[in-house]
Amino acid sequence: MRITVLILSIFIFASCEKMLFRPDLNSGDPLKNFDYLWNEVDKKYSYFELKSVNWKAIRDQYRPMLSAKSSETELFNVMANMLNELKDNHSNLVSPFNVSQYPVDLTGPENFRWRTIEEHYLPDIWRTGPLLNDFLSDEEVGYIRYSSFVSSFSSAQMDLVLERFKDTKGLIIDLRKNGGGSIFNIPKLLARFVDTKTLVGYNITRNGPNHDDFGEKEDIYITPHNGIKYLKPVVVLIDRGSYSATTTFALATKALPNILLMGDTTGGGGGLPNGGQLPNGWTYRFSVSQLLDLNGSNYAENGVPADIEVNFDWTDLTKDEILDSAIYEIVN
Repeated sequence: MRITVLILSIFIFASCEKMLFRPDLNSGDPLKNFDYLWNEVDKKYSYFELKSVNWKAIRDQYRPMLSAKSSETELFNVMANMLNELKDNHSNLVSPFNVSQYPVDLTGPENFRWRTIEEHYLPDIWRTGPLLNDFLSDEEVGYIRYSSFVSSFSSAQMDLVLERFKDTKGLIIDLRKNGGGSIFNIPKLLARFVDTKTLVGYNITRNGPNHDDFGEKEDIYITPHNGIKYLKPVVVLIDRGSYSATTTFALATKALPNILLMGDTTGGGGGLPNGGQLPNGWTYRFSVSQLLDLNGSNYAENGVPADIEVNFDWTDLTKDEILDSAIYEIVN
């Protein structure tokens, strides 16, 4: 898979970051640090055109807020606010005293309440590593709650869960409020739901000075697991809190006919982040690539839409309308 080379290079970059970006202890000048960050983003950020961002106008807006006498707190706040103009939670500034982030999960309604599910739907929860699982609808439907792609699972754990649900009509995978994590857990999970090697999307990486300079498309494939698989209908639950790796997972399912997305549009985060170190020693990262679907569309950055839109009704906390709709979709 060609995309693997890109991914590995990013992880290698992260491990070598301290070696490649040594802080200049004499470079605490606020304007020098501001200019360094602005220029790095200008040369490498991947979503200027998609988001219609006028980066030069943003520089002209924020740079006058600083002077040679600005404090570290003032410098952090100005640069953090500048990065947040990108509306991209893969664009972060990290200092010893604070980390900036864009609150993407607040851009849509809250659509997940774990207590409702635990109290009213799951009488016999199994905690198989990070995979919380149980039966629904008189054992007609299997349910898996996977709260973070940060948490890895073993093949044996997934075998156990899928074997438990082998006689069900369908499976629900709940990825609401899953903020992402390791991209390597995406094919590891999706491999259980395909029976042939399947092209699910592409990745392109910014590679030139112009905002629309990108390299060739890198294919993203899902290769079937050579053991236990589940090829019956699968409904994946998503919301605005489904970000980064979860958005990538959601986009990949668009190429798989046995998987349906239900809930709200994901939070986005389709670009792979990369970064470095400022002259004063603070670190930063931002999106340097774009995730494309099979038609070449890059809508994933702004969120992958659900195939069936459903919202949680907070007037009755004994019910989860999104989960109920998923059960109905499978059983009927």
